[in-house]
Amino acid sequence: MPIELPIRPLTASAFAPFGDVIEAEPSTMRLINGGTTERFHALFSPEIAGEGARVIVNIFRGQPRAFPYEITMMERHPFGSQSFSPLSGRPFLLAVSLDEDGKPGQPQVFLAAPHQGVNYRRNTWHHPLMAIDAVSDFLVVDRDGPGNNLEEFFFDTPFLIREPQI
Repeated sequence: MPIELPIRPLTASAFAPFGDVIEAEPSTMRLINGGTTERFHALFSPEIAGEGARVIVNIFRGQPRAFPYEITMMERHPFGSQSFSPLSGRPFLLAVSLDEDGKPGQPQVFLAAPHQGVNYRRNTWHHPLMAIDAVSDFLVVDRDGPGNNLEEFFFDTPFLIREPQI
């Protein structure tokens, strides 16, 4: 029987063990371009490791998930961080887990607002992209290069997410 998981709002403090929340944080704002542009500075730093690695920028187009949805697996990237910033003006779900002896622990589920993105740190267990209600595009900053930058883990007992209230 699946274990039901609560959905929490995405905040920088709740997400801190897993990475960074990407949003227009007033404390990082600087005026540039003669005062016509607000720059929200250094919101996250991509992480890459390995000879021949480079930071790349992609667009991922996510298909909406059907709810209730079962989380049966998690993945992580040992050689690079991975960020997701919504381009379609839509909220999305994310699930992350702390590492427990090389395996993901019980997932925590967050609802990201349309103006929020996330940067998963290297080796952070997370579920693949979860769009809600409609096809959604995301700007993804990722690592490219040699080496296997993907590790997957499949749970014996799935975790259940009910439809989020958006």
